[in-house]
Amino acid sequence: MVISRTPFRISFVGGGSDIPDFYQRYEGAVVSATINQYMYITTHRFFEPHQIRAKYSITETVDHPAELRHPIIRTVLMNYNILGGLEISSLADIPAGTGMGSSSSFTVGLIHNIRHWLKLPVDKEILASEACQVEIEQLREPIGRQDQYAAAYGGFNKFCFHAHHRVETVPLVLEKALVEELEKHLLLLFTGVSRSASAVLQEQKKVLQEDDSKFEVIREMVSLTEPFVEALKKGDFEQMGRLLHQNWLLKKSLTVSISDAIVDKAYEAALKAGVWGGKLLGAGGGGFLLLMGNPLALHNVEVALNQFRKISFNFEFCGSTIIYDGREKKH
Repeated sequence: MVISRTPFRISFVGGGSDIPDFYQRYEGAVVSATINQYMYITTHRFFEPHQIRAKYSITETVDHPAELRHPIIRTVLMNYNILGGLEISSLADIPAGTGMGSSSSFTVGLIHNIRHWLKLPVDKEILASEACQVEIEQLREPIGRQDQYAAAYGGFNKFCFHAHHRVETVPLVLEKALVEELEKHLLLLFTGVSRSASAVLQEQKKVLQEDDSKFEVIREMVSLTEPFVEALKKGDFEQMGRLLHQNWLLKKSLTVSISDAIVDKAYEAALKAGVWGGKLLGAGGGGFLLLMGNPLALHNVEVALNQFRKISFNFEFCGSTIIYDGREKKH
């Protein structure tokens, strides 16, 4: 048995610039970090050598991976020519469709597990680029490239997206004390709404194709990444919150599907309580609301917005890892 553990991510500013429609025209950039909420993928030798079993929200047992209904598992197994004798299962700390990059964490974790199972070389760039190949090029999902890279690399990073699908990873090295203080100035609330990121991103893609002015909106979001990094390194949390707020207002102007009346009302209440800024994570349309403010303001918001569930977290710096290989103990 082999178990991989791959983190989910929080995106701060620049989101939306990691899709080809944008970065083939202008340089994109995002700032994100991974947290200690994970996707776990387990592989185990299946008793039936000529069958594949996949366990996720349902259980599938098939004679050939091409028969699998799960598109990511099907594609990865066929890419590696694994035709039978394997059982795959997944567990996650956070549900899908909540803006944490879950599908990309799943893809990165599965590729990491399979490559380790087959004793193939593994590095973070291989995991990220292969996950992009599976999700974007093979499965034609209308998603960007930040989630795969965040899940593979872990920690705080600025990712820059260039023409011809080139991704540049700039790690942000921070003191432990600064990270711990930052955690005290963040509040993560689950709105209770899950949605398809692909559907929201498909609408954003359509808007970009029909309205050139939306490119300028995303360029403004990209322009916030460097000031955000500077504020982060200085520990200027209030400025970071203000930049989050600017990014959120810009993002909301892209399409009406990014937010809704319930989220807008909650966000306005948070601002009135003294929060500096925030945003819905991921593509929008539901999921997690990230807020930034001083600890007292965040406590007041948590009490006022008690219809939303608080998720406690810490930042993590490992990225996708293999946490167990039972085969090694047998040798």
